[in-house]
Amino acid sequence: MSTVRTRSYSEIRQALLNREELAIVDVREEAPFAQGHPLFAANIALSRLELEVFARIPRRDTPVTVYDHGEGLAGLAAQRLQALGYVDVAVLEGGLDGWRDAGGELFIDVNVPSKAFGELVESQRHTPSIAAPELQALLDSEADVVVLDARRFDEYQTMSIPGGISVPGAELVLRARALAPDPATRIVVNCAGRTRSIIGTQSLINAGLANPVSALRNGTIGWTLAGQVLEHGQSRRFAPTQEKHRDIAARDARRVADQARVGRATFADLHRWQADATRSTYLFDVRTPEEFEAGHLPGARSTPGGQLVQETDHFASVRGARLVLVDDDGVRANMSASWLAQLGWEVHVLDDLHPGHFSEQGPWKAPVPVPPQAEEISPDTLEQWLAEGDTVVLDFTSSANYIKRHIPGAWWVLRSQLSEALAQVPSAQRYVLTCGSGQLARWAIPDVERLTGQAVFLLRDGTAGWIAAQRPLAHGETRLVSAPIDRYRRPYEGTDNPHEAMQAYLDWEFGLVDQLARDGTHGFYVI
Repeated sequence: MSTVRTRSYSEIRQALLNREELAIVDVREEAPFAQGHPLFAANIALSRLELEVFARIPRRDTPVTVYDHGEGLAGLAAQRLQALGYVDVAVLEGGLDGWRDAGGELFIDVNVPSKAFGELVESQRHTPSIAAPELQALLDSEADVVVLDARRFDEYQTMSIPGGISVPGAELVLRARALAPDPATRIVVNCAGRTRSIIGTQSLINAGLANPVSALRNGTIGWTLAGQVLEHGQSRRFAPTQEKHRDIAARDARRVADQARVGRATFADLHRWQADATRSTYLFDVRTPEEFEAGHLPGARSTPGGQLVQETDHFASVRGARLVLVDDDGVRANMSASWLAQLGWEVHVLDDLHPGHFSEQGPWKAPVPVPPQAEEISPDTLEQWLAEGDTVVLDFTSSANYIKRHIPGAWWVLRSQLSEALAQVPSAQRYVLTCGSGQLARWAIPDVERLTGQAVFLLRDGTAGWIAAQRPLAHGETRLVSAPIDRYRRPYEGTDNPHEAMQAYLDWEFGLVDQLARDGTHGFYVI
């Protein structure tokens, strides 16, 4: 294995300004990542590196720079990347402190590029908005208003504005005319905070919708801070779109994409780009997950357009890469691409697709390396071993999944903190590893063997197999031996966040435009 070199802040900054391909990878868990990171850093935690990196950094000679904040993770991550075939891996000189000390701007929270861009859009386009009490008054008076929720459907189900309809972001331009056929009907677009409602509202305005359109100012956070009541468990969703509405929306979306300088491409262009070893090309299907599973292009990843714009850093972790977007209506890909182009990406929409191209079926499967060998055991065997004693079960699933349900007696550990965790777990003659499916746990087997010197086994199909065998389950924070830092608790999700945290989040968003100016590497523009 070759020696890992360092890469400086100034080198990375210049590459960003030159629009060169690069990946800046924060290998900490999500919670510490959210406390501060460079604008275009992608969070690929060391504990899940093998399961995520091939999809997120597809070209093995991409310049990759990894860093941590002094936890000792970056060097190990660089070695693992080299073992996986990445040939241009470096560690950030000085880590996170080195970035800051060299003059680099640090951003808190997650999905920051899109959130900062949303604030830039509002500041430049003066996107209209409506305060929560004003919308409540309209609803109370039964005014001619329709509320469209631009978040994912599962987020909408958790909490929603009374009467709101789930229309995830990329669907808005395609569906709005059917949901508000009278051009006098007022449309209010909401999300949990600000970004998706701003982008959704501006999408309808950019597309030339005749209706008056506003963003719900500060989303469900603003609604909650105003002391107003949210609904829970709703299931109102958009209906199929008539052909006449689809044709109008397609013309509008193409016009917006052209204005944003979105590239046009053919199926032949896609094949040529995919064969080009000098560039990274991502192929994203921006339709709904249900449509994707019914039929999609080989090699495409399901990334519903609204979430792709919101979480671009997660799906396309190589800044400077080429993005190719796909739909079957000419609306969702063009509208999503219009925003990605303004976010500084080279983005193209495929124009010459026909139904025969959508030949693959089923959900997207992440490309992963060949996993380590493991001796698997059945739930029956594990149950017997647990009854006999001298067996420890280590669970590598997410902390949220563990708290929700786990094998009785299992210890929850973070793979990136395995050595420290094992010091708190009673030693045993044998160890059985599990996670949701068994996939992540398999990667931990060599390390557990090395650290314990004992026999290590994999529970076949993970905890899902245990559940399918109808074995008993426990729940709660019963045996957490690692800090549950794998997930950053977003102030805008759930229904029990402190109001102070919600307000602090809004205050942070308002300051993002100034941070962008200080950073100076973003390359954003607003049409």
